[in-house]
Amino acid sequence: MALIRFRPFPQALDSSRDMLDIQTQMNRLFDNFFGQPSPSGTMERAWTPPVDMYETKNDVVVAVEIPGVNEKDIRLSLTGDLLTIQGERQWSDETREAGHYRQERWFGKFERALSLPIPVETGQVKATYRDGVLTVKLPKTEGVKPKEIKIDAV
Repeated sequence: MALIRFRPFPQALDSSRDMLDIQTQMNRLFDNFFGQPSPSGTMERAWTPPVDMYETKNDVVVAVEIPGVNEKDIRLSLTGDLLTIQGERQWSDETREAGHYRQERWFGKFERALSLPIPVETGQVKATYRDGVLTVKLPKTEGVKPKEIKIDAV
């Protein structure tokens, strides 16, 4: 048996180009976590609502927690196997002008793009919004639904 040395990177980090790529990736990581500077110079943070995706016998179900968002401010689109959920939680005039002691809720625009694990019937998608939870039911195509096969005794 031959021993092969493990190399976590496909090539050695000798060149300055490779170090620059690592620095770019680290900058992107911190920008995504802390926010990116806006044109006005302030830091804006995007929020990402939590998502659950699960499979039932006939559907793929996506549940998104977005309390405080008006259903008119939510947009859904399905392109191929990519489900995109966009929306915005807006500041009320009262909270915008208030002096905050603590602010833990997120406001602003959000977008989630989810790859669907199996093919779905795009014409029969149903979405409901209740108690701050958006539920999207995507019916499976007939080819991926489980079928029971009867076994004949010989």
